[in-house]
Amino acid sequence: MVTGQRGRPRSFDRDAALDTAMHAFWERGYEATSISDLTRELGIGAPSLYAAFGDKRKLFDEVVVVYGSRYADFAAVALAEEPTARAAVGRILREAAEIYTDPAHPPGCLVISAGTNTTSAEVADALRRRRDDSLAMFESRIRADVAVGALPAGTDARALARYAGAVLQGMSQQSRDGATRAELEAVAELALLAWPA
Repeated sequence: MVTGQRGRPRSFDRDAALDTAMHAFWERGYEATSISDLTRELGIGAPSLYAAFGDKRKLFDEVVVVYGSRYADFAAVALAEEPTARAAVGRILREAAEIYTDPAHPPGCLVISAGTNTTSAEVADALRRRRDDSLAMFESRIRADVAVGALPAGTDARALARYAGAVLQGMSQQSRDGATRAELEAVAELALLAWPA
């Protein structure tokens, strides 16, 4: 038996704590979620939080990774599985309508909304890079369709990728404003009407 050690009690569940922190950041954003909010919701003291996760920024970075693997990988999966970029984007928008309005968690997308009004340039840049990575995936898939003739040769892949990203980001905000799944699904179908024939 080891004696003389201090730190978190054995009952501390790191995964559950990450889940709780994720919901806090998702609901309120990075800036508005304080250390005191986190310690209260996690049921631990500040020293235990720092011992387990480092600081607020490191905890947030870890939360974003967990969020990505649990809630945001649907876009990459659709882009890999669907036969065309249009089919993939349609699937992504329909799945976003479902995920963004699921009552089991806060509405919208954490990566889209958590950096709103943050004074941390590092947090804003990290979230922007993640969104840019998604746009790059969209653009790459669109370019592949242009190359094989599934989309017209003159298709502006970058603009079409940005269009899809803008719709996705707008759907996230609309869900936070109370839009229902059915309303967002209707937006998704309308968005696809602009897709090149």
